[in-house]
Parts: sequence; C-alpha cells; structure tokens
Amino acid sequence: MQQRLERGEAAALSELYDRYASLVHGLANRVLDDERAADAVTREVFAQVWENPSAFDPGRGPVRTWLSELTRDLAVRRLHARGAAELRRDGADPEDPEAREELQEKVREAAVAARADYIVTSMPASLRAALNLAYHHRRDYRGAAADLGVTEVEIRRRMRLGLQLLSTAHAVAPPEPLPESLPDAGRGPGGAA
Repeated sequence: MQQRLERGEAAALSELYDRYASLVHGLANRVLDDERAADAVTREVFAQVWENPSAFDPGRGPVRTWLSELTRDLAVRRLHARGAAELRRDGADPEDPEAREELQEKVREAAVAARADYIVTSMPASLRAALNLAYHHRRDYRGAAADLGVTEVEIRRRMRLGLQLLSTAHAVAPPEPLPESLPDAGRGPGGAA
C-alpha cells in the first residue's frame, strides 16, 4: 500500500480511506465532540497520507496505529485552538497560566478517552464481549461465562486481559504542550486558515 501511494496511485488512497475512514473520523469526533471538525480532521489525515506516504514506518507498528496517532495529533491541535478561541470569546486571557492549565487538562482527558475508545475497538472480539457484558449488562463473571458459553476461568481471563489493555489508555503520551501564543480556532500554523 505504501509503495502504491508513493507511486501516486489514487486507488491505493481510496482503499485506505474505505478501510480506515470510520476509525479516523470516530477518533477525531471522540476528541473534538464535533462532527464537522471530525470531518475536517479526517480529510486532513488522508491528505497528509497522500502527500507524505513515506512518513509511515512499519517498524513502529501497523497502519492503523499510525493513522490513529496522526488523527489524535491533528484533533488535539484543533482542540487547543478551539479552547483558546473560547477563552478569548469569554473574555479570559488564554495566556493566563491557570486558563492554560485548565485547557491542557481538557485536552489530556479527551486524548485519554480517545485512546480508550481505540483500545476497545482494536481488542479481540472475545475480550470486548466479556467487558461489554460486565460493564453494560452488569454481569458478574458467572453470568458472563454463561452468556458466552465459556468456562468461568476463561471469562475471568478475558475480563482481566481486557481491563489490562484498557488500563494502558492513561499511558498515552501527553499532548504537546500549548504553544506560547495560542492560535485562533480554524487557523493552522502561521495563522493561515
């Protein structure tokens, strides 16, 4: 796929988009809580892939992970910009250390939530089903084992593994620190819209 993209094959981008657009859009929307902004991030992610396919390093993980990291980075930048614009609109000084810390915490929370969503959607279906029964349906391990037709030992293993994976959501690298001067929402680096 990477080689096809590097040769400029539009069909390769189309295949990549068909396979991963819902993941990218979902992650962006989880961070931004805004469909239109998530649409824009999705377009930007695939534009960057098209413009620089060699940025993908298979030694660092699969394409899915690369796209997720790229999405998170772009969405976090938009969230920073939007937060700064909201502070200005509300008459607060976005350069105030307390306001900056509050905005940074909001961004951290969104990044962790997006990471948790990614982990859940990426984990094996058997682990996801066990966690779903425990969390959404309030089943204990005996009830979950009966519902899934597995042993109690197996359901405990699945729940433990699923929870261990979810616990890594907090291990996500912190978002980049806010720049010294916060940009306006909707503007890219250098103030260009």
